[in-house]
Amino acid sequence: MTDTKKKDRPARRPDCVTEVRRGNTVLVVSGYFKQGTTATAADKMMKVLEAESVAGHKPPFTA
Repeated sequence: MTDTKKKDRPARRPDCVTEVRRGNTVLVVSGYFKQGTTATAADKMMKVLEAESVAGHKPPFTA
């Protein structure tokens, strides 16, 4: 796989890199977060949980 660079954006390092191994295959996923944002990952997850609570979603199982 080749890295393609956008002409209108400067090259930057990924904010997170995850490797998943399945047998003889290694999947490498690079993640980029929006620059200049003020919301944290915890803030975003709280919004998701609040929206599910309002919508009445229930987990598929209980522990």
